[in-house]
Amino acid sequence: MNPEAALRPAEDTSTPRRPRMVRTAVVVGTALEHYDFFLYGTAAALVFNTQYFASDNPLVASLAAFATFAVGFAARPLGAVIFGHLGDTLGRRATLIFTLVLIGVSTGLIGVIPNQDVIGIMAPIALVTLRFLQGISFGGEWAGAVTLASEHAPKGKEGLYASLPQLGSPIGNIISSGAFLALGTLPPDAFQAWGWRIPFLAAFPLLGVALWVRTLVDESPAFKNATQANLIQKVPAWQVVRRAPGRMFTAAAVAFVSIGGFFLVTTFAISYGTGTVGLSSSTMLTATLSAAALQIVTVLVTGSVADRIDPIKLATWGCAVTAVLAFPAILALSSGSPVLAIVAIIVIVQPIAVAYAVTGVILPELFHTSIRYSGVALGFNIAGFVGGFVPMIATSLLIVSGSKSWPISVLLLVIALISLAGVRIANRLIPPMGRRRTGSAAEAAQAE
Repeated sequence: MNPEAALRPAEDTSTPRRPRMVRTAVVVGTALEHYDFFLYGTAAALVFNTQYFASDNPLVASLAAFATFAVGFAARPLGAVIFGHLGDTLGRRATLIFTLVLIGVSTGLIGVIPNQDVIGIMAPIALVTLRFLQGISFGGEWAGAVTLASEHAPKGKEGLYASLPQLGSPIGNIISSGAFLALGTLPPDAFQAWGWRIPFLAAFPLLGVALWVRTLVDESPAFKNATQANLIQKVPAWQVVRRAPGRMFTAAAVAFVSIGGFFLVTTFAISYGTGTVGLSSSTMLTATLSAAALQIVTVLVTGSVADRIDPIKLATWGCAVTAVLAFPAILALSSGSPVLAIVAIIVIVQPIAVAYAVTGVILPELFHTSIRYSGVALGFNIAGFVGGFVPMIATSLLIVSGSKSWPISVLLLVIALISLAGVRIANRLIPPMGRRRTGSAAEAAQAE
């Protein structure tokens, strides 16, 4: 068998049920993963700084809470290596079931950890440990979902399928933010004592639903063909580092605005808006909820358009508009006006969402099928490792600058420009849309 031909996606012989199940499985699974991951970010801004990292200085407490938030991102490259290896050797489907179970259990257990007043130093240690396990799981989830979706995609619908895992981010954000917004109606003492734990405990039943859906999905045709052609690598992560380091770092740069930029204008913005600007938590949660709701539409439209317009052009537009809006959006958020703050968050999230939607199209194209899961996972999670520290970096800039807003704008501008540079490099590494997914240029280049 011709190795190159073997790596091409199989002809679409699926029944109508299988494509629906693939679409449902990647959306439901990534939505649960993002719900679990975002819960921690919201809780870090609203609860953990007082429950687990108490300090006389609110900014210092927030800095400590965001440091543990970053731990989840620091663990993601390790998860990329572990689950990338499993995904490229044992299969995409089985690996994605494992990632789902790990993050669901670790998130649910966060809801039962006593606070610092009860068990002292063991409280933050337990919290950090579970956050680390969340990060390991997340390190393999998104890459696997994108790889599975793109390899199952019928011809002409690659952009739409590869964008579907990105719906998990706004859906998870809506559910997690909505849960905290609803629980915000509780008396403050009740919310701090037990109310905040409810969304974490809800991870257990949600895991059951997501797991059931994901078990109904078939293995990807491309992985089956690679297995039959005996093209499976023994250590795929090492092959990525040895054979395609430039592509790996290009993937990281492309994804950076989708992670670092997003958490700057959502997770950090909640803390900044409530702690520094003086806006209410309900205002900031309403802003992130509204932005996430519109983000769903943006991702779906962008994914559909990406099957007709080169995804590189869409990613370029998303990064460039984010850069242009960096100063106006942060200034509006800093104004103290609830209306301006909500509008600013809604507007700035959308160009980031455009770039994020096509990240799932661009990254798989950078890597050969036999190392694709590992390559996408490593690239995306290198960006995640750095991006996870963005809220902490932004908080540090606030402390150093005396709570000035302009350093935050500069930070967002730099993030957008890094991704823009990555997109332009990717433009030279992968073929134009008209030749995508044919198994010729992209696969041959990576087979060298």
